[in-house]
Amino acid sequence: MGFSKLNLSPVILEGVKAMGYVEPTPIQLRAIPLVLAGSDIIGSAQTGTGKTAAFALPILSKLGEHQPKPRVLILEPTRELAAQVETAIRDFARFTNLRTAVLYGGVGYGRQMDALKAGVDVLASTPGRLLDHMSRGTCSLDQIQYLVLDEADRMLDMGFLPDVRRIVQRCPRQRHTSLFSATIPPEIETLIQWAMRDPKTVEIGARRSPAEGVKHVIYPVSESQKTDLLLELLKQVNYDSVIVFCRTKHGADRAAHTLKRANHAVAVLHSNRTQREREQALQGFREGRYEVLVATDIAARGLDIADVSHVVNYDVPQHPEDYIHRIGRTGRMDNKGDAFTIMVAEDARHVQAIERFISQKIPRVKLEGFDYRYTALFEQDKPGQPAGVTRARGARIRGGYFFAPSRRRR
Repeated sequence: MGFSKLNLSPVILEGVKAMGYVEPTPIQLRAIPLVLAGSDIIGSAQTGTGKTAAFALPILSKLGEHQPKPRVLILEPTRELAAQVETAIRDFARFTNLRTAVLYGGVGYGRQMDALKAGVDVLASTPGRLLDHMSRGTCSLDQIQYLVLDEADRMLDMGFLPDVRRIVQRCPRQRHTSLFSATIPPEIETLIQWAMRDPKTVEIGARRSPAEGVKHVIYPVSESQKTDLLLELLKQVNYDSVIVFCRTKHGADRAAHTLKRANHAVAVLHSNRTQREREQALQGFREGRYEVLVATDIAARGLDIADVSHVVNYDVPQHPEDYIHRIGRTGRMDNKGDAFTIMVAEDARHVQAIERFISQKIPRVKLEGFDYRYTALFEQDKPGQPAGVTRARGARIRGGYFFAPSRRRR
């Protein structure tokens, strides 16, 4: 079924066509008719499945002509996501007279206030900056007809839920509400019961399932050789682009410095970077000026970064859900990808939690040609080879470990 069969307005269909969209994704096929029919929805889908269009296209189709006060509010947990969603909506609505604006912290108020004063139909915002504008009297939500709570579990993790509640209370009771969340912890369930009316659930794919096109491996190593293994891994793997995930901002800075000294073109993304630095890092990585993006989990969800061939977990994520989101940056839209995780002894319980969460054992792999020092990790699962390691066609076994040739790209 093409977009023309979904009862979107002709002018929005023109925007869809101009962006090169041909066939709707599964979440778009299921969510768009529900939003057009006026049903509140709870949406869950893997990264890269077209979630923004799933709520934006039907909402834009129902707005009609420009009006001076905001009628659509989309709350996002981070500046990058807010800016990305606003850009997508502006593209979808390019053949209309609808106006959009984005509000987030870390920058001055001037341009944002000018946009609000000129009149906007759609607001994409982070909670904190929106509350700032509301307290200043520069933004009113009394005309909001459509409320979208995006990445709700991420907003919970970042402590934004009280702010979200304050914002929802300022919106009209009679409105349409969409909520998108990878998981539904009790706090989110409470928010749903309070903020939504008889919502319909749209779930595409299992929340615990990593993308099917991604190959996972774990590289056990001693703590003292962790950085050396990362450098050797990037030397041996023929990658197009790679995101290296670190647990902390300082760790990301250290890893980026090490990679730069090894002559890699590196960009850094974490919350201590200025907005300008973050935008330059993302744009340079998308355009290929940087081959490696070193980031914290700020880059794990939602950001529009296509064609990432490899993800490297330099630090094992402490929450299994974060593993799913990190590796979701590769293997998008049915493409192939590789997810490598560097594991030291103290990571063992986190790795076990990840494997339980995704219901699969991840193969432990030794990097061929790397001069390993002893680590107790190499003694696990004896006798025989480590659990999860199997022989594969064209692979070699040495010292009880599986040596898999890295996937090559031409």
